[in-house]
Amino acid sequence: MAELALVIDAMSAVAPYEQVKDAITAQVDSEALSPGFRLPPVRTLATDLGIAANTVARAYRELESAGVVETRGRAGTFVSGRGVERAARTAALSYVETVRTLGLSDAAALEQVRRVLTTD
Repeated sequence: MAELALVIDAMSAVAPYEQVKDAITAQVDSEALSPGFRLPPVRTLATDLGIAANTVARAYRELESAGVVETRGRAGTFVSGRGVERAARTAALSYVETVRTLGLSDAAALEQVRRVLTTD
């Protein structure tokens, strides 16, 4: 199970919100945090890190602007962005390999996807 690992260096010249933003971005880029991973609520993370809630909120806003996370209202803040694109591409590649092994044409494979998408 993925776990968010953050440490704020109070002596650093880098602002705390930047440290939060950079650490989360690095964990998403390294795939330590997967698409769909729910980040802690702003107040919870702020308390855990010993920083102001506004500091964490600013980091989350900037991460959302960069497409790294998405906020879903009361449901929380989730990893998205590059992680989602990477996961979707991996799934697509796996599907293509499977349908080619089955001997389906590209047109037939796309038709199967269309059918699934329209039945949901």
